[in-house]
Amino acid sequence: MTAEASTQDLLPAALTMGTVMLKVGDMKLMTDYYQRALGLDIVAEQDGGLYLGRRQKPLVHLAPAPGLNLPSRGEAGLFHTALLFEDQHSLAATVASAAQYEPQSFTGSADHLVSEAFYFNDPEGNGIELYWDRPRQDWSWEGKNVVMDSLALPPQRYLQQHLTEESLSGQREAAAGVGHVHLQVGDVHTAHEFYVGTLGFEKTAGWHGQALFVSAGGYHHHMAMNVWNSRGAGPRRDTLGLGEVLIEVPSGDDVGSLADRLKVAGVDSHHTGAELRFEDPWRNRIRVAVR
Repeated sequence: MTAEASTQDLLPAALTMGTVMLKVGDMKLMTDYYQRALGLDIVAEQDGGLYLGRRQKPLVHLAPAPGLNLPSRGEAGLFHTALLFEDQHSLAATVASAAQYEPQSFTGSADHLVSEAFYFNDPEGNGIELYWDRPRQDWSWEGKNVVMDSLALPPQRYLQQHLTEESLSGQREAAAGVGHVHLQVGDVHTAHEFYVGTLGFEKTAGWHGQALFVSAGGYHHHMAMNVWNSRGAGPRRDTLGLGEVLIEVPSGDDVGSLADRLKVAGVDSHHTGAELRFEDPWRNRIRVAVR
């Protein structure tokens, strides 16, 4: 399999990220966090779990998994789920509620040039990014690589500039989506072969051989993989944490084309027509479905 996908082997430009499923040990604690800290509402109850989101759009699926242990720090799995907000005011409102709910859960913030981002951990250690994108015309590209950085973004100053009474009171009515999903993997080369060479994402950035950023349709990144905590990690054990990443595509033809690519690459998958389920080399579970 070639390292770079040919044009017909690319994922569709209109791809979007869907619901992230988390296997949860304490449903009461985690549901409380996602509702009160992140301002999400329960939009569905099924499969014994809860779907939480905004405006009836599910963003996170909490699935009860009693008896499973937390993953160890060095394992592959989830680095963070990134929730994308439409404006700086609604981002600031959720940053404020998350920080107020549990100040120790805040892990950092950064101006990435393409976006402004704030990082938290939920009560079971799953990473969360809350972010706003700068307009696409303000992004800089060097060839096929988007220019990103990690510049200081002081949270108190940000809240002073962008937090309003209106955005606080209207927090739950403000739209949000899963902008990207960032994974922990064992090595970046294998991640590139799988996510770019086989799945058909395009590489948009790298980070000193330690991280890979990939997207469809010229977004800065829909997915990322890094080895910062997990270099050399093998396939995951069945643990709490990441259960499944959903990728949404416009048509059944998109699902079928990907199913063909996986078959050629020797990747086991389950194809129902409307959706496709498979695992990456670290047993991170991915589902691709028609939107």
